[in-house]
Amino acid sequence: MLETKELTRYYGSFLALDHLSLTIGDGELHGFVGPNGAGKTTTMRILATLLAPSSGDVVLDGVNLKKNPRRIREMVGYMPDFFGVYDNLKAWEYLDFYARCYGIRAEQRKKMTGQLLDLVGLADKRDAYVNSLSRGMKQRLCMAHALIHDPKLLILDEPASGMDPRARADMKNILRTLREMGKTVLISSHILPELAEMCDALTIIDHGKLVFSGSVEALNEKMNGDAPVEVRLLSDGETDEAVRIARQCPGVTAIGQEGPGLLRVKLPAGEEAAAYLLSMLMQGGVRVADFHRAPLNLEKVFMEVTADA
Repeated sequence: MLETKELTRYYGSFLALDHLSLTIGDGELHGFVGPNGAGKTTTMRILATLLAPSSGDVVLDGVNLKKNPRRIREMVGYMPDFFGVYDNLKAWEYLDFYARCYGIRAEQRKKMTGQLLDLVGLADKRDAYVNSLSRGMKQRLCMAHALIHDPKLLILDEPASGMDPRARADMKNILRTLREMGKTVLISSHILPELAEMCDALTIIDHGKLVFSGSVEALNEKMNGDAPVEVRLLSDGETDEAVRIARQCPGVTAIGQEGPGLLRVKLPAGEEAAAYLLSMLMQGGVRVADFHRAPLNLEKVFMEVTADA
């Protein structure tokens, strides 16, 4: 669907984007993650044809950006992090205005406006003036604006910025609906946990460089493969026996007690060592209530994968 090839952008002598190459699949919800100043917005502006790359190329659905930027623009819906709105228009008038800009006919505009307001959860605010809407509602209205021409690729730059928890949950539901509709969505954030729970894949950049791109599962395996195993016992009285058995298992490097009947065992990466430990505990008569790898600390992952860059 979308491919960038050695995408580079200078601002004077400052290198903001450093030979970025990534691929986003058709119908994919793709998270674009990085600290402030990493190059996310620069990349998105290039993809939206608002900024020319210094070098490199972009291909969207077989169309080359340099050869046919107008066609690319027709296929992209872009929502920047700060989206201006016309306060003195009603919600439906705001969308109708932009639909007119795209040359959409009256009958289709009326139908599309209603559908988009319903999609973003603003059907009951159809006749409300924009200046009466909350920040979260305005963000959702701007998303509807970005969808008005039915783009193949939707680019969202920090769409949940400044939203309260309820508004952020509403935004996540809208994104899931868009994925079900088959839209390809590129969504940026500097909050990795927020994207990991709903995206099919993630790209992490720092100082304009790509440091990771792939599925959430691949990131989990890369960063969490050697995470400790947490073992919760049915009875605290079995702790000593569980520790004795664990020490006899090959590859065990550390055992810590996190609380009554709760052990944290450091094992090699992979499932084999964990499976062997569990089987030995069960053979030893230790009653195991819960056994799992420690959950992935996504904030720690973010710090680790961007540390070298």
